[in-house]
Amino acid sequence: MTTNIKEIGFEEFIEQFLVEQNGYRSRPASKYLKNLCMDWEAVLEFIENTQSEKLDRLMEIHGDQINDKLFNRLDKEIRERGTLDVLRNGFSDHGQNIDLAYFKPNSGMNPDSQRLYDGNILSVMRQVHYSTQNENSIDIILFLNGLPIFTVELKNQLTGQTVKNAIQQYRVDRDQKEPLLQFKRCLAHFAVDTELVYMTTQLRGLKTFFLPFNKGYQNGEGNPPVENGYKTSYLWEDVWRKDSVLELVKKFINIQVEIKEDERGRQYRDEKLIFPRYHQRDTVKRLVEGSQQNGSGQNYLIQHSAGSGKSNTIAWTAHRLSELYGDDNKKVFDTILVITDRRVLDKQLRDTIIQFEQVQGVVKPITESSSELKEALESGEKIIITTLQKFPFIIDAIESIPGRNFAVLIDEAHSSQSGDQAAQLREVLQVDNLDDAETQEESFLPETSEDKVLKKLRSRKVKTPNISFFAFTATPKQKTLELFGTKNPLDGKYYPFSLYSMKQAVEEGFILDVLKNYTTYKAFFNLLKSIEDDPEFEKSKAQRLLVGYVEKHEHAIARKTEVMVEHFRNRIAKQIHGKAKSMVVTKSRLHAVRYKQAFDKYLSEHNYPFKTLVAFSGTVRDGDEEYTEAQMNGVSDQVTAEEFKKDGYKFLIVAEKFQTGFDQPLLNAMYVDKKLSGVGAVQTLGRLNRSRSGKNEVFVLDFVNEMEEIKEAFQPYHITTVLSEGTDPNLLHDLERDLYAYKLFTQHEVAGFVSDFLRGAGPDKINSVLDVVVDRFLDEATEVQNDFKKKCKEFVRRYAFASQIIPFESTELEKLFMFTKLLSKKLPRSKEELPIEVLESVDIESYKLLEQTKGTIKLDSEDGELEPMQSGDTQKKLEEKESLSTIVKEINDRFGTEFTSKDVVIINQLGERLVEDASLQGSIKTNSIDTAKIKFDQVLQTELVGMLKQHMDFYKKLDKNPELKSYFGDRMYSHVRKEVVKN
Repeated sequence: MTTNIKEIGFEEFIEQFLVEQNGYRSRPASKYLKNLCMDWEAVLEFIENTQSEKLDRLMEIHGDQINDKLFNRLDKEIRERGTLDVLRNGFSDHGQNIDLAYFKPNSGMNPDSQRLYDGNILSVMRQVHYSTQNENSIDIILFLNGLPIFTVELKNQLTGQTVKNAIQQYRVDRDQKEPLLQFKRCLAHFAVDTELVYMTTQLRGLKTFFLPFNKGYQNGEGNPPVENGYKTSYLWEDVWRKDSVLELVKKFINIQVEIKEDERGRQYRDEKLIFPRYHQRDTVKRLVEGSQQNGSGQNYLIQHSAGSGKSNTIAWTAHRLSELYGDDNKKVFDTILVITDRRVLDKQLRDTIIQFEQVQGVVKPITESSSELKEALESGEKIIITTLQKFPFIIDAIESIPGRNFAVLIDEAHSSQSGDQAAQLREVLQVDNLDDAETQEESFLPETSEDKVLKKLRSRKVKTPNISFFAFTATPKQKTLELFGTKNPLDGKYYPFSLYSMKQAVEEGFILDVLKNYTTYKAFFNLLKSIEDDPEFEKSKAQRLLVGYVEKHEHAIARKTEVMVEHFRNRIAKQIHGKAKSMVVTKSRLHAVRYKQAFDKYLSEHNYPFKTLVAFSGTVRDGDEEYTEAQMNGVSDQVTAEEFKKDGYKFLIVAEKFQTGFDQPLLNAMYVDKKLSGVGAVQTLGRLNRSRSGKNEVFVLDFVNEMEEIKEAFQPYHITTVLSEGTDPNLLHDLERDLYAYKLFTQHEVAGFVSDFLRGAGPDKINSVLDVVVDRFLDEATEVQNDFKKKCKEFVRRYAFASQIIPFESTELEKLFMFTKLLSKKLPRSKEELPIEVLESVDIESYKLLEQTKGTIKLDSEDGELEPMQSGDTQKKLEEKESLSTIVKEINDRFGTEFTSKDVVIINQLGERLVEDASLQGSIKTNSIDTAKIKFDQVLQTELVGMLKQHMDFYKKLDKNPELKSYFGDRMYSHVRKEVVKN
């Protein structure tokens, strides 16, 4: 018996685990009622076992029609209210209130509640023909007390299909008009293969949006290998456990309602069914478990990147902590305080937390007086939401209330956009030249919200045992880690309690990589002496002053403005279906004023249909004129952000304001004319990362910072050969040797794998072995990965062909064939980087801006190297330019070598001899690229040595520079190989 690697084997494995390990019942698909979307026998059994008296009363009322009447009533309630509401609150029929689920009691003081909870029935059906219109079937449906809650489409990579095929199946082949698949009927739809999980709560045809539901691996996307198991086994082993399913239904899954306006200004109700992503569920559960075990007086740092769904995570945590009991059956916290860093209470966070409440009145927002807040604290309100400005008062107040425990959840701390202290400081900055403006404003950076929290907490002499702090941030400072982080006793370092990294958010597609298309500019200029005298100055100071003068001159601002506007017009304006916007980050408020003037002038002169807004605090004096944000924009500074949402506004010119805490998904480009460093750089550039439909990548033009500096700022927050055709059996042995040479697997592992496979080992074990090899594969450089994948596929193809016509006595090739055939299906596909257009340099008489570097700033936990921008066609284009003249030019450009016209003739003659060399032709046509290269190097060295007498000067130019000689050989080999293959 061999291993069952088909999809049905995957189904059987999951069903068996759910039944044997998680207490599910296996139900035949024939028990599913298509028109009512339920397993009516299981529904009836649950009601009979838990509410027999109510069922008896209904039987008296309905008589022989009990089933039709009861289940039609239940179906009507589900269609109107949704399955979630019915499971949570039951339904009524002729005065009888029928419960459809019982949830785990918060404390263990009520044995009757525990008995009812134990009466819940979880069941699984496979290959369910759900449709009332056709014979379509769904691989797996999970039921709670007879009501379908999760549908599952399974794929197995070993059959050549992946989770992407499952997603496509839901989008194309699953009609959302079918009763089972209508919104709110099922709570979630899962697309699953052996490596990845995706889910959605609403099917909308091709518009269906699937969220990744993966654990993450090495701080990135995906899932870690599992010893003797599937990478996705956590789904059925943990998430679909009875306790977990009931917890999801009762405490996590939620309906969010938002009132929106259509294009005609008419309001409509937009409903979403919210299901936690894996990291959200995991974080909340761990916070709850930690608080339950350790009680109050603990600190927790939750470092979750933008795109993590932080508002929902905070809301779930707040509600769970508000009803948390310890092992002693006493409440762990009496009151939960949620603190946001905005002076105007964050409406999204407030609305999210309120909508998550299931009993009205649990959440109390406090936006006004401190007396109102004090009253709420003393009266024991369950959840209080307030602003950071009241934080010092809150700490003093709750420390003075004896016998009460508090949980304080602090929303992400950003720099204040318009705090009183910052405003007061800026009022005195009435400077009228750009140099002073930049210097003085950088020396008066505002105290951030995070600073205020830390300052207050550090002022406390002792740790208060009745307060636990839960700090949520994407970019913690070192002192934040020290105060809220978890100290590792082994290395003495502080770590976040929970991490959802920027890397994972980018890879999972929740935010965009702001470092992918990064261009830096450098200014070149000439200065003319305008006086007759020629005084002497200290050289370094004079140079610094002169450079500063140029960069801050009106002419420089005008030239940069031109670059920004033309870049936007040519490259950005059509992005996001023509709705793209940009942000200009300036050095100071005075810079912002002058940029606003320069932009408006340039746009007017060229009659471009773009408008600008400026954002800065206070009043700016420029010469004899004074400027304010409201005066320059023509609208109140309280509505700048709202005004920017309008279609005509394309440039938001900012001086610190809106660099943090500003969410505008239409931002598609950022123009940076300010020194950025540390967390400020991450938060500023982070304004670009918001994802939305039609927004696939973003662009940064930086006139001040170096790529290496930006990389250094972001790093802490991030963490093949093809054979030609032939039937020579030795070619297979060569490939066999080459494959083992990568050291990604051993002969012993291959033999063990084949033995297990032929003995019928479980598919989980087979996948586990392959996952280990894939994990090693992912540690290799991209070039090695590509070479290995090509060789692996070539071996499979060649052996499948050759084994039909050539008898092989060795069984090792057969084993390797079985192994690599399945392995090649598991190897991940490479991601192609999208190209970006190269901008033309702006050339002006006295001031020139030139691109200095352009490409991707790659953050990598291993090397973090800078990577130039490349398109998918780059390699092809390089290969097309392999003429000898190109080789000479590239060598001259790279090494500063000056080949003479005589040298060029020598190179041409050498190239012709190498192309015509019969031994080289044979090697290139019959061997791999690497193998043929060995032969080429030998022939080339022989040719070079033969030049010693006649071309000593040319030989010396190569021989004295090993790097040059190696590069020359590589480029010449590429040329020769191309010519030989072509002919």
